[in-house]
Amino acid sequence: MNLNFTESELQFQDEVRQFLNDHLPAHIVQATGNNSSVFVDKAIALEWQEILVKKGWAVPQWPVERGGTDWTPAEKYIFSKECYLAGAPMLIPLGLLMLAPVIMAFGTEEQKEEYLPKILSGEHYWCQGYSEPGSGSDLASLKLKAESDGDDYILNGSKIWTTHAHYADHIFCLVRTDNSERPQKGISFLLIDMNTPGVKVDPIITMAGDHEVNQVFFQDVRVPKSNRIGEENKGWTYAKYLLEFERGGGFYSPRITYELNHLKSLIGEQKAKNPSFDSSGSIQEKVARIEINLKALEITELRILSDVSSGGNPGPESSIMKVTAVDIEQAVSELAVEVIGYEGVAMTPPADNTGYREDFISSVVPSYLNTRAASIFGGSQEVQRNIIAKMVLGL
Repeated sequence: MNLNFTESELQFQDEVRQFLNDHLPAHIVQATGNNSSVFVDKAIALEWQEILVKKGWAVPQWPVERGGTDWTPAEKYIFSKECYLAGAPMLIPLGLLMLAPVIMAFGTEEQKEEYLPKILSGEHYWCQGYSEPGSGSDLASLKLKAESDGDDYILNGSKIWTTHAHYADHIFCLVRTDNSERPQKGISFLLIDMNTPGVKVDPIITMAGDHEVNQVFFQDVRVPKSNRIGEENKGWTYAKYLLEFERGGGFYSPRITYELNHLKSLIGEQKAKNPSFDSSGSIQEKVARIEINLKALEITELRILSDVSSGGNPGPESSIMKVTAVDIEQAVSELAVEVIGYEGVAMTPPADNTGYREDFISSVVPSYLNTRAASIFGGSQEVQRNIIAKMVLGL
């Protein structure tokens, strides 16, 4: 196992750094730093996506013939790391990194030609219709009904916690097309235009003051069967394939390092205002513990990267990464709130109900509140620990 980068990989790292230095706008860096939500604002994300598309670096995970790169796993890791450390936003993954692989693997040629170019260009902006009221962790119990009517389905029901549905013009949905067999066998995967009559989006404002998630209602919504991915009642298979990309599609330590650097700057500002700040050293002790855990996470990621580069599979280590990363990220956000103290009481609302705030300190408490949800989304901590117990410990 070799955890060191090769000479050519280090040269690639220099190339990425130069590109970011030349083409990453300062206002995008500022918006990313002051963002308290999971995703940055749509306009910021699409502006950065356009820059990367022009360079040919927007979708390294896609095949070259579809606009991807021929980068090695190590080069993909380097690119992701350097983008985070430079303050670039994460591209919205719903279409680019979650839906697109499903279309490539299971869609018709017509669907590939229709949707993939528009996902890449940003012409189509997607949201995900999976969770429902009462069907979250037990996703297979979903009830959004899709009744067959000639060449169409007619949908009735709702989806909830739908991220960026208020921005999206399309939604990919799991729907119930059969109730006669076990739940997993009666689900289909549909692509739906959000402008279809009968689709309604109601906002859900989080306790952080952000409008990021929504409930989407479907009342007699007519969707062509040609918008179905793959076979009827086989949607559970496609959903599991998509979740592999949602839960195991990246590395965590670069993003947390970026957040930790912000925390260190905040500590420096507090010391400048109050020389006796952290006179006991308890804050620095907590920072040191975070740095130790973060270094362990980074080494784990590099071990996985080494295995993947040699043709291996991440395996249960991806669950270990998720659990550890959430714990560290929550520790960073908790410490940031401790550092600002009473200054966190004045929690300014975001501009235009987005997660973007005017300065970093006003985003500290909202970021802390939003980070609580990381224990659930993308696979709950309890589920990940069960995977570790079964696959690593043999329990």
